[in-house]
Amino acid sequence: MKARATTVALLPALLFAAVGCGSTDTPATGKAPVPQGSAAASGTPGASAGSAAGGPATGGPAAPKSGGSKLERASLEQGDLDGYQISAQSNPNAPHGQPQADKKACQPLADAMGDKPDPAARETVNRGVGSQKQIGLAVAASVSSYTESDAKRLIARLKEAIAACGTGFTATIEKQAGSYKDVRAAAYKSAGDESVSWTTTAVANGASAQVHLLLVRQGATVVRLTALNVAAARQQTQVPQEVTDKQLEKVRRAG
Repeated sequence: MKARATTVALLPALLFAAVGCGSTDTPATGKAPVPQGSAAASGTPGASAGSAAGGPATGGPAAPKSGGSKLERASLEQGDLDGYQISAQSNPNAPHGQPQADKKACQPLADAMGDKPDPAARETVNRGVGSQKQIGLAVAASVSSYTESDAKRLIARLKEAIAACGTGFTATIEKQAGSYKDVRAAAYKSAGDESVSWTTTAVANGASAQVHLLLVRQGATVVRLTALNVAAARQQTQVPQEVTDKQLEKVRRAG
């Protein structure tokens, strides 16, 4: 439990929420020094301390409002995925904003772990997704609206940053800093127009966690997915294909 609490302390808003959905331990209080997910521009999902074995979440997941915005309709909600718990609640214990990288070339990677994929996003809706099938697996899911040219530019900038930042970088948010080591492009198939996928090791306060990030462009909409396993933080993990497929399906259906 102590090791898991230390790992959770690495996480900012969105993954902080996802950990709560899929973990049997309550996330540690206090703010996370390193951004590894995405806090919502329209409301950050919060910790919902459900059981990894499928127990109910404390307070229950918050479903999107009926007749909400296009992005709300395109976002995951409880019941979309068997074996996963989905939360849209806010978490006041996580840091917010856009992390600042110590290297200009790596700023797109730092941005991708902030409140929104990058400053050009017009609107962002986030969800925390916790697996009830794989203990400890937490996925942060967000959907953002862009102009199509800005969405294309985001994917291109991230690919350039991955190539330039293999040795890693440091990111600071709310005066708290952490490092991202071993940034590597990762193969991943998706049904979107184009995508970028990478892995990295997040390090802060003597703890480390393996993280997988995926951004997919579908027209002028960008889906962002981030995954790690808090039960085995040093184990390489990947965003589950079924989560990616369902999220992109909802984006397409929302129009």
